[in-house]
Amino acid sequence: MSDVLRRLADTIATRHGAAPETSYTASLLAKGPAKCAEKFGEEAVEAIVAAAQSDKAALRAEAADVLYHLLVLLTAAGLSLDEVLSELTQREGTSGHTEKATRNTR
Repeated sequence: MSDVLRRLADTIATRHGAAPETSYTASLLAKGPAKCAEKFGEEAVEAIVAAAQSDKAALRAEAADVLYHLLVLLTAAGLSLDEVLSELTQREGTSGHTEKATRNTR
């Protein structure tokens, strides 16, 4: 699974700084992190709606869009997929309640 995400993250990274008219990804990145965050939010809402409507096909498609737009947002913000995966690795085996409590002290 992470191989697909890594390839997608690598592709997105190669689009960073490319001419916006050459690729949709480049056009998003050229608009900056705030616009990328807005687009990610729109896709997340669409996924929420699909889930609330129990529309598995739509949720599958929207979830793919959410993952893509999250990777675009991370790239725009100067973060890599590996950094996020490292964060998840650090949290592995930690209760969600405990992790949330320690997050407020970091």
